[in-house]
Amino acid sequence: MLTIFYDGNCPLCTTEMSHLKKYDQEDIIELVDIHQDNFETLYPSINFADAMKILHGTYNDKTLLGLEVTHRAWTLVGKGFWVAPLNWPLLKTVSHWVYLGLAKYRHQISAFIAKIFGIKSPHCISGTCYDNSTNTHNRRK
Repeated sequence: MLTIFYDGNCPLCTTEMSHLKKYDQEDIIELVDIHQDNFETLYPSINFADAMKILHGTYNDKTLLGLEVTHRAWTLVGKGFWVAPLNWPLLKTVSHWVYLGLAKYRHQISAFIAKIFGIKSPHCISGTCYDNSTNTHNRRK
């Protein structure tokens, strides 16, 4: 099983995780919002501050970081061809640096995309998403 530790307060991150789970027909990926209550107690091997900088995951007792997590996740759900170029020798280094930039500014990028395309961005806490436009609560699966 792959466990992904993601920033549930990031609309881009939440959207990708939701999209990923649609393809996870065998339920082999566990998503863990690093903002959940007792995160550090439940997952002492994952440092919150580090997880806020770069995506973390565990697979077969090995820690994966950044694009390693993305590549493993999409490969497990049968969509590895979507992310295969990220591991090609010439693109791997560039992809990694681009990812680090996107990760660092993910909240600002999310806000910009939401504003430009008129996307409502829910705020999620511990599996409950709050639609800011209607103040309604929607339970995530």
